[in-house]
Amino acid sequence: MLDETLKSDIQGAYRRMLDGLELTPRYGQRLMIAEISRTLANIESDDAGKRVSDEHVCVLEAGTGTGKTLAYLLSALPVAQARGKRLVLATATVALQEQVLHKDLPSLQAHSGLSFHFALAKGRGRYICVAKLDQAMDGGEENPTLSLFEQSLDAVHGDDFKALVKAMGEAYGNGRWEGDRDSWDASIDDAHWRRLTVDHRQCTNRRCGHFGACAFFRARRGLDEADVIVANHDLVLADLALGGGRVLPDPAECIYVFDEGHHLADKAIQHFTHRFSVGGTLRWLRNLKGSLTELNTALGVQPTLGRLLATLPGMIEALEPRLGEAFALGHQLAERPHGLVDDEEHAVHRFEMGQVAEGLRQHADGLVTMFAELCRSLETMTDILRESLDPEKGTGLAKEQAEAWLPLLALLHGRALEAHALWEAYARQDPANEPPWARWLSLERFQGEPELAFSASPVSAAHTLASSLWGRCYGAVVTSATLTALGRFERLQERAGLANRYRYQRLPSPFDYSRAVLSVPKEARDPADREGHEQAIVDFVEAIGTDEAALVLFSSRAQLRAVEKALSRERRDQVLAQDRLPKRELVERHRARIDAGEGSILFGLASFAEGIDLPGKYLTHVVITRLPFAVPDDPVGATLAEWIESQGGNPFMRISVPDASVKLVQACGRLIRKEADEGRITLLDRRVLTRRYGGALLDALPPFVREIDGVRQDM
Repeated sequence: MLDETLKSDIQGAYRRMLDGLELTPRYGQRLMIAEISRTLANIESDDAGKRVSDEHVCVLEAGTGTGKTLAYLLSALPVAQARGKRLVLATATVALQEQVLHKDLPSLQAHSGLSFHFALAKGRGRYICVAKLDQAMDGGEENPTLSLFEQSLDAVHGDDFKALVKAMGEAYGNGRWEGDRDSWDASIDDAHWRRLTVDHRQCTNRRCGHFGACAFFRARRGLDEADVIVANHDLVLADLALGGGRVLPDPAECIYVFDEGHHLADKAIQHFTHRFSVGGTLRWLRNLKGSLTELNTALGVQPTLGRLLATLPGMIEALEPRLGEAFALGHQLAERPHGLVDDEEHAVHRFEMGQVAEGLRQHADGLVTMFAELCRSLETMTDILRESLDPEKGTGLAKEQAEAWLPLLALLHGRALEAHALWEAYARQDPANEPPWARWLSLERFQGEPELAFSASPVSAAHTLASSLWGRCYGAVVTSATLTALGRFERLQERAGLANRYRYQRLPSPFDYSRAVLSVPKEARDPADREGHEQAIVDFVEAIGTDEAALVLFSSRAQLRAVEKALSRERRDQVLAQDRLPKRELVERHRARIDAGEGSILFGLASFAEGIDLPGKYLTHVVITRLPFAVPDDPVGATLAEWIESQGGNPFMRISVPDASVKLVQACGRLIRKEADEGRITLLDRRVLTRRYGGALLDALPPFVREIDGVRQDM
């Protein structure tokens, strides 16, 4: 319950923030503070601080201008501190993360009167491994056998790598650099970075001789002291996939805030997607077989390692023909016995409803058993190597030998685990009356040779998020400017596993949307008439005022290029098209043109419909060429659509229309970014008027003034 002391603390902090920043209180912001405070303060706990109630999550749609960040920080942080919990703030984009870190949290410390510490959390792979850096600075070779198993390493042996290592060593040694990749003052080649970092399997933690100077664990110590931990969705999901509490605090001790929460379900699906390359696996198995003599010489002195190493040749010899059979069977099932034709680079074969042929399922079952055996052997071997780093363990293996070979065996163990997970996904039967997994084959080429990859993915993250996140956390807030689809939360609930009992609210916007006109002009065409629609776009862009600041959003790169090519030279000179330059530079050039009193037209794809912030004079006209329907031709979307249809549902109305509604709201949201903004949104897709779903899409938009075929409409 929100007691008077806590309520007074939150209200006092809010007043001080408003006074300190000379802000005007916003109605939607006050509602958001109240809703979050009420939800989190009403969480019931036992004497040990463990949550026992189940209405601990609130989901709030709050449009641009609400002041979301200030609202959730002011409300969630005091509750978290009062309950002895940690506040984990996760964003989907780097831009928002940097804003929170470098602007919002320092501002909160300076003006709110709240006392707290905050820190940024990153995965281990974003930090330098000091042991590897030290080895590279000394000119010592990492275990040479390891290079057989890494990809794209040829670039790391040159002068560039040596110069990079020297500069990093000096910067880290004198404290000018904290050892994370993102704060290095230049881009770092991926191949270089791989040689200077480790994953959680390769890291020896406290047994490492460089533990005291470790960049990752230094950052971890900062997290231990932080009341607020800033992360991203990917790191939270990766930590949960490892069981929780590995990088971030245990979920039961956390109150999470997921800003940009509409991305969470898609990111969760990506985290649980498995891929297995047949050729790639055969290559690393052959490399392992060729390295067994070295492994035996180095490690065979330890009895258990010697015994396990002796079993590896038999395992590899058993696996190789089975993988060859999988390669042939995959081509047969894809009806591509000869693979790709000469001019093809890639082809995909999806299994309908995720159902694989019984022969492939049985083959997968056999591979599960074989990779499980390999996983157990490699895991035991890596455990012995880790123990050998501790002089008190007395394993019979020298510490130097263990340190030299642990990275390689840990790498192989990780690959074996990934293979096991993929084949397990192919071997199991999907439960009846539940969405199936998507399963598909990809025919590719690697260095000119045929390659075949097996992939599997859940079509929904709902069950995973419900069990591993919402069911385990102490409390959570999910917020974004676009959480509803067609004005309702059902689509988000379905995708993210959010229960009906949680609290949901759409907060009012501070903007006056009557300052903008939403137009469907006479020029709008049905995209089914491809040539007519494309010509209509060309004609409309040619007619845009020469002094306007416009953003034209396309649904396909091919159409963007075709329209750009068809424009007159004079108009084409005014266009700044996506992919011609990096997004940041395009936006800077656009702003410079507007500042100079010139017109400017940005051409962009889907990423420009969400990730562009051009307030005031920098954007006065948004042109949406086509309703943003996603064609469910990717294996995951297509499998989900099939399953919905098999259950008697309409995948177009259940998935495509709601998802298009979210994207349309996001696209229209580019125009009004501040209270004084105004302008026009033009939709050049006539289906919004002629199809039965069109009215629902329009009604889900903010209350713009509507203009249809040049005639203003009464709302």
